[in-house]
Amino acid sequence: MTLDPGQLGESKADLAETLRELRKRAGRTQVWLAQRCNISQTKLSNIETARITPGLIDVELILSALNAPQELVAEVKALARLANTEWQGKRSSWRRGLERRQAELAGLEKEAKTLRYFLPAMVTGLLATPEYIRASLGHSPVDTSKTVARKLERQAVLYDTAKQFTFLLTEQAIRWAIVPHAALAVQIDRIASLSHLPNVRIGVIPLGASVSRGPMNTFTVYDQRLATVETFTGRIVFQDSRDIAEHLDVFSLYERHAVFDGEASSLLTEWARSCRS
Repeated sequence: MTLDPGQLGESKADLAETLRELRKRAGRTQVWLAQRCNISQTKLSNIETARITPGLIDVELILSALNAPQELVAEVKALARLANTEWQGKRSSWRRGLERRQAELAGLEKEAKTLRYFLPAMVTGLLATPEYIRASLGHSPVDTSKTVARKLERQAVLYDTAKQFTFLLTEQAIRWAIVPHAALAVQIDRIASLSHLPNVRIGVIPLGASVSRGPMNTFTVYDQRLATVETFTGRIVFQDSRDIAEHLDVFSLYERHAVFDGEASSLLTEWARSCRS
């Protein structure tokens, strides 16, 4: 499926209209279809009016109950997958205010219990020092002072022991010098210190590790319900279960090639020392 950001806003309404028309063509009522799919009529009504976006399982149940033509099934499933994908452009974030994005991230972090971060290029804000955060926002054409403050506030979530965090960082991400070497050493020290938190696992993938799949994108998976992928121009939010499962599989692949605990600490100490020398 080709992802066209311009389609994403329309796909939810298109899916709702398609499902509604399929039901009407089959001569079935909402009550009948809801009972056959074991969902409430209210939920079905909300699906057909695009108030809520159905997951792929709900769409498959509806298509099966209506005995939809096979030539339409693949098309409607693709539409459902697109409807469960959201594009958030950076220009839109700049217009709304970057601190609003921080509030959205804080909401995701508050709801999730298991959070996984794959970081092939840079350190994420949850692990970053103030100087590193300011440098990472240097390209933004808007005032970032409030954003820096909100990023630092978000770091408190790491101390919530009801949550489990796993951060996988490549050596390049850790050693990429967006700050002077002395400040980078402090940043590396911070990563090492956070690795001692009981609910935080920090894995390092050193250069030279033989990994069969290239690190394409930074991504985060919240529990098993949502994944976000970062690009230069924005981020993609996936809610389709297959997309989330694929990102979890990719995360597991990189996790198997990462080093943790004492071995990771030794590398971090070595890299910090190198920055200071």
